[in-house]
Amino acid sequence: MTSSRTQLPWVTGILARADGLVTALHAAFVVLVLASTVRYLTGHGFGDRAPWVLAGAGVLLATYAAYRVLPGRVWLGLLVAVWFGLVLLAPSFAWCAVPLSFVALRVLPFWPACVVVAGMVVTTVVTWTRMTDRLDPTIVLGPVCVAVLAVSAYRALERDALARQALLDDLHAAQGDLADAQHQAGVLAERARLSREIHDSVAQGLSSINLLLQAAERDWDDRPDAARQHASQAAATARDGLDEVRRVVRDLAPADLVSGSLPEVLRQTCERLAEHSGVDVQVQVHGTPVALRQDVETALLRTARGALANVLEHAAATSAVVTLTYQPDAVVLDVRDDGRGLGAGSSDPDRGRGLVGIRERLQALGGTLVLESEPGEGTALAASVPLEQS
Repeated sequence: MTSSRTQLPWVTGILARADGLVTALHAAFVVLVLASTVRYLTGHGFGDRAPWVLAGAGVLLATYAAYRVLPGRVWLGLLVAVWFGLVLLAPSFAWCAVPLSFVALRVLPFWPACVVVAGMVVTTVVTWTRMTDRLDPTIVLGPVCVAVLAVSAYRALERDALARQALLDDLHAAQGDLADAQHQAGVLAERARLSREIHDSVAQGLSSINLLLQAAERDWDDRPDAARQHASQAAATARDGLDEVRRVVRDLAPADLVSGSLPEVLRQTCERLAEHSGVDVQVQVHGTPVALRQDVETALLRTARGALANVLEHAAATSAVVTLTYQPDAVVLDVRDDGRGLGAGSSDPDRGRGLVGIRERLQALGGTLVLESEPGEGTALAASVPLEQS
């Protein structure tokens, strides 16, 4: 026999996977055949049956060694037939039934193996009883109990193995489902990220261009120089928006942050907004500025831009204040305006989506968003990101 099922595809019994048993099975069978031969010759000498016993033992060993070239059930049938003839000549060969039982359990399915084992047990009991010339309960019950216990034990092992295999199959299936769920969650998270990025870059840029072009249209006849200036600013905003889109695609920080610090970029952003919107936008910086990660700076800058876009488009405010505060354990961005407040009611769905996107971006960095607003009393937005996260 072999330890590889690929070499012996007919190995399908309940001990088929017990590859560690193979070496011990080989050794036990050879030792028992030799021991039975020696016992017979020691007890009976080289009498008339001795040549037959020696020849039978040789045939049994040769048949056992032919497991690689014979079909499994044919090989087992020849082994049992030769063993049966040897037991009739010399009952001491009945001990070879023990390894042959394991061979049957390895080659055959459970119930056919049980039939073979039962036949060998009956043969062993009958030959030992004939040898003692009396009915010995130990001779009858001993082999029976050993066979029952061995078969039952390996039957239990087989069931445990099948149960473990079922659990492993369930585990593999669960791992596959988990991987699919994680992939789907990743897809949804990426879609949400792209939605925020598009809203905070493309949508806000287009909104600024729209405001500039409206201002240019109003001044086109009476103030042509101002109209051309508004149109020029709209073109510059469009170029900035194109750069921003390319940055989003490459998942990089906003283009402004490449060439300036966060406070400087905030001032430039507010100056541009104030210049073409008519809203007085002031920037205040408190505390000592510290270096922040690019994703944190990007989140704070886009939070400011999103909040100011809401102020310009929906709040009907005359002034707004952007405050950037560097605290010992956090950096806080406040945007306050004197407009009509959220409760006064714009129904624009983009406004709600913008606030949701701001909150999601801050939460991804361990930050928080607090919004306070009363009808007619303006709106205050406070975004905070812990410094240990930055």
